[in-house]
Amino acid sequence: MEILGKILGSPARVKIMRLFLLNPGKAFSTQEIGKRSRVSQDTLRRELKLLSLVGFIKKRPKDWIFNSAFKYAVEIEDLLINSDSVDNSSLVEVFKKSGKVKLIIAAGVFIKNKDSRVDLLIVGDRLKRAKIEESVHKLESEIGTELVYAVFDTKEFAYRLNMYDKLVRDILDFPNEVIFQAKELSTQSLKKA
Repeated sequence: MEILGKILGSPARVKIMRLFLLNPGKAFSTQEIGKRSRVSQDTLRRELKLLSLVGFIKKRPKDWIFNSAFKYAVEIEDLLINSDSVDNSSLVEVFKKSGKVKLIIAAGVFIKNKDSRVDLLIVGDRLKRAKIEESVHKLESEIGTELVYAVFDTKEFAYRLNMYDKLVRDILDFPNEVIFQAKELSTQSLKKA
């Protein structure tokens, strides 16, 4: 994110552009854009004006919408959406502060798979759900879309895994990337179950 922010002149601009690119037919009020991208009002006004001037977005009476006729839409989407939006080590660091994390699996938006049921699975003990929720909201603002995530304590996850729980099986049996895994949750035990 930092590299793209530097190239494009502003991390706030990257957040706002991702929001529109990932929600191409959706209109957003100025307040909603600010809330979802976590950008200050002054910066937001400046970035919306600039993005409107270059034709990236269009102003409507009460909201803003992505301009589907924008000349460089495909190239910008390749740069902002199809590139890695969050690196794995920073993802681990964000959630390790939320308790004793034992497993983080990324799917969905993180691996560019629109068919995934969830984007993140977090398993651990003594997890602080409020801290996880705060971290997810921060990630959402950087990525530009809402994340679907599941959080389980280790015992509940092991029980669901052994009972062939549909949600857990859908996460593990379909494309995903194990971002972090404690030794007690080996890859083999996840795949065998």
